[in-house]
Parts: sequence; structure tokens; C-alpha cells
Amino acid sequence: MAGLTKQFHYEYDISMSCGGCSGAIDRVLKRLQGEDNDKVTEYEVSLDAQKAGINGEIDPSLLHEKIAKTKKQVNKYYVDGVEAPLPDLPKTE
Repeated sequence: MAGLTKQFHYEYDISMSCGGCSGAIDRVLKRLQGEDNDKVTEYEVSLDAQKAGINGEIDPSLLHEKIAKTKKQVNKYYVDGVEAPLPDLPKTE
């Protein structure tokens, strides 16, 4: 079936201490959602739960890179509910 691609659900456990922290993650994901070549179909950022959930066809390495640029500490990462290894990205302070 040509043209069909697999949607994934990515979930990040992220250390966020305030609305500015969650807002930084939200802005990055909103930009990705607006770009035609990077398919984020929907996302949700929760400061209370310390999580960001992303649905889409986006390349996970690009997603990791964009989230890392916010300098927020990613503690765990899941793909379709299964914990996955975190990529080697610069640690936040």
C-alpha cells in the first residue's frame, strides 16, 4: 500500500520546573508541527506530569536534537510505550 507510513507515539520524561521550561518544549514541538517535512501530527506537554508526548512520523533523531536544544534534562524516552535508549546528546547542567 503505497503512501502509508507508520505513526509513532514518542514520550519523554523531562525535568521541567516552571511554565518557562514547559513553554520551551512546547515552542520546539509547535515549530516541528508546522514544518511540512517533519510530520508531528499532535503533541502535548505537561509540566505537572513532567512529560511531553508526540505523535507522528518524525525522525526520532531530529526530535531528540530539537528537544536537546532547549537544555532541559531528558530522563527517559519511550517509543510506542516501550522504553528506548537515549541518544548521546550533551548533558544539561
